[in-house]
Amino acid sequence: MALDSKIPRGPIADKWKNHKSSINLVSPANKRLIDVIVVGTGLAGASASATLAELGYNVKTFCFQDSPRRAHSIAAQGGINAAKNYQGDGDSTYRLFYDTIKGGDYRSREANVHRLAEVSTNIIDQCVAQGVPFARDYGGLLDNRSFGGVLVSRTFYAKGQTGQQLLLGAYSAMNRQIGRGKIKMYNRHEMMELVVVDGKARGIIARNLVSGKLERHSAHAVVVASGGYGNVFFLSTNAMGSNVSAAWKIHKKGAHFANPCFTQIHPTCIPVSGDHQSKLTLMSESLRNDGRIWVPKKLEDVKAIREGKLKPTALSEDDRDYYLERRYPAFGNLVPRDVASRAAKERCDEGFGVNKTGEAVYLDFAAAIDRYGKEQAHIKGLDENNAAIVKKLGQEVIRAKYGNLFQMYEKIVDQNPYETPMMIYPAVHYTMGGVWVDYNLMTTIPGCYAIGEANFSDHGANRLGASALMQGLADGYFVLPYTIGDYLSDDIRTGTIDTNLPEFEKAEASVKAQMKAFVNNKGTHTVDYYHRKLGKIMWDKCGMSRNTKGLEEAISDIKILRQDFYKNVKVPGTTSEFNTELAKASRVADFLELGELFAKDALERNESCGGHFREESQTPEGEAMRDDENFTFVSAWGYNGEPSKAKLQKEQLDYEEIEVKTRSYK
Repeated sequence: MALDSKIPRGPIADKWKNHKSSINLVSPANKRLIDVIVVGTGLAGASASATLAELGYNVKTFCFQDSPRRAHSIAAQGGINAAKNYQGDGDSTYRLFYDTIKGGDYRSREANVHRLAEVSTNIIDQCVAQGVPFARDYGGLLDNRSFGGVLVSRTFYAKGQTGQQLLLGAYSAMNRQIGRGKIKMYNRHEMMELVVVDGKARGIIARNLVSGKLERHSAHAVVVASGGYGNVFFLSTNAMGSNVSAAWKIHKKGAHFANPCFTQIHPTCIPVSGDHQSKLTLMSESLRNDGRIWVPKKLEDVKAIREGKLKPTALSEDDRDYYLERRYPAFGNLVPRDVASRAAKERCDEGFGVNKTGEAVYLDFAAAIDRYGKEQAHIKGLDENNAAIVKKLGQEVIRAKYGNLFQMYEKIVDQNPYETPMMIYPAVHYTMGGVWVDYNLMTTIPGCYAIGEANFSDHGANRLGASALMQGLADGYFVLPYTIGDYLSDDIRTGTIDTNLPEFEKAEASVKAQMKAFVNNKGTHTVDYYHRKLGKIMWDKCGMSRNTKGLEEAISDIKILRQDFYKNVKVPGTTSEFNTELAKASRVADFLELGELFAKDALERNESCGGHFREESQTPEGEAMRDDENFTFVSAWGYNGEPSKAKLQKEQLDYEEIEVKTRSYK
């Protein structure tokens, strides 16, 4: 089956407007006859559930957390992009579109990205109307800050809690519909299987995580909004419960999985401190607006710092290497995430890492504190040459902008970042790969949709900062509610889908068999034992830097690990109780399959693009080198029994509006 992206014809600026005008609609009276299942309650799932219910559909929403508002979108810190041009600095829909395509290293679908840029402005209006407390300037207007990879300020934010505040807005909209009875909310329920009837998605098997009971739920369409799969690396900035299972279940039922190897490594995370850790903590990219990144120039200074004999604050400016400012003068510390991450790795690989593990660089706010302090002293008519006054005033400004982030850092690292530079190192954060969808956000299974981070569509090979929240809310509030009606208009006379159909029985039986097999397995190793081993293979051989030999080894190693998992994993307890190890075992089983497909996809893509540095494909200066002639396509993998047999289909990417050229931030 050929992939049909269903991109509308016509000029790019008119595609979405014309498409909305020509697709089929469902009348308000008929929406009451249609059921929709939404899996996930992050920004994409919550906004989609609220909007579909507001329109009149009957919505069933599922989350494995104890409350919808615990979805991982809550952890997003830095902000959300929109082309409002409030700063008057030259921003526009086209510039946001261009920056996002360029930032994704020309590996995203042009029409989808332009639509995203178009609806970005509506998102801000919607969220302000919901009461989201965006930061405001002194005059009361919404404030903006800049993020990596752009030359304008277009990022709206709420301190370092933007994701939480946006999710509370979407959650309140959901609660309105739950109160009206238009959304049935299933907390502590995990999707275990997709049910396909006559080739169409018609429901799911869900497990009540409290009782262990399996339940059948039917609908006329299923929307997967279950987030990304960064936890395939074990250590990541994702919540520990984040997983790939919902997306992987639909992949195994026929939905193509696109660009699985496209993973974002975020440059500003608190470094790994030892083997005891189970997750990593993100420090918002917004910190790079004011923080300068550096390492010592001399190896003897590095050694002294690691041994505790030299404080970083004692190093003179001449002895510091502000390597991003040196290598990329135009963008400096605000280069895109993939460029900043690779540059940090390069310095640490050369021996300049500043912590005991040798995997950390400094993010220093001393210059910003001094600059803001002098400005405030001038405003207040105080002595600009008094170091104590300047420091105090400067720290107050930084505290107002980033206070909760600094507080979080101090709690974890036990160092005061106002007095000594933060230590940061890249870590796995977001996944640009995901379920393949067409322009309507439908997967290759009719009636099954994927939105937000669960799909692949908007970020190419690298996600620019503050665009994840934008995509999640765009899909949920402004795209899916239009496009799903085009499909559901054929279902207004279908009636309720019967959960006693043989397809439901078969799906439930297969889930039951897997659950029983896990608890009856007489193994000796914990689920985490296997997850940690998988993560190490992924980070070492499929991480920031990749090569043919390492990827071939990864495929082989993961296959062996997966076989050992099924033989030797130990899952205590029973299937009919609250059993977190059983829930984890099911998710890690899916990661062990995804990991192999991830490595297979990375091996197939013999080019460096975005955050995916292929050692065989680099410039003489050691920068990433794309191969546009052979790899300007989306890799869409069809399930074929096991990852090694997955079939590759290519969606060629055609750029009508944008000239494809080498990405440069110098």
